[in-house]
Amino acid sequence: MEKIVVNPPGLAKPVGYSHGFEVKGGRLLFLSGQVPFDKQGSVVGWGDIVAQFRQVCENLKTLVEDRDGTLQDIVKLTIFVLNRDDYKARGKAIGQVYRDYFGRHYPAMSLVEVKGLYHEGEGAMIEIDGIAALP
Repeated sequence: MEKIVVNPPGLAKPVGYSHGFEVKGGRLLFLSGQVPFDKQGSVVGWGDIVAQFRQVCENLKTLVEDRDGTLQDIVKLTIFVLNRDDYKARGKAIGQVYRDYFGRHYPAMSLVEVKGLYHEGEGAMIEIDGIAALP
């Protein structure tokens, strides 16, 4: 399977994401929105977006590895947050967590500030879904 990063020169240079991916061959794995739940279903990092981002990355890793993939197989992520300003203010720490998990792999990404999350009442501040292209 071949994954080709698509960053045309006619678009602004992306920083921390790719404009697109072309996938040739392989299998697609659609990743349901992951929230900062541990294995027991309890929220990790109550009130701490960085800790919650780390747990969500761990959940994404568990999900793709279950299908013999890696986080570098992810070609699309959508990040939903309750507070964009909080996310941006903690951007450096979130970026470090991202690199701990993904290295320098930057899938196509969107960040969306939302009015609410399904698990917000349980303390979730972030949810991430995506698509992986598995070999």
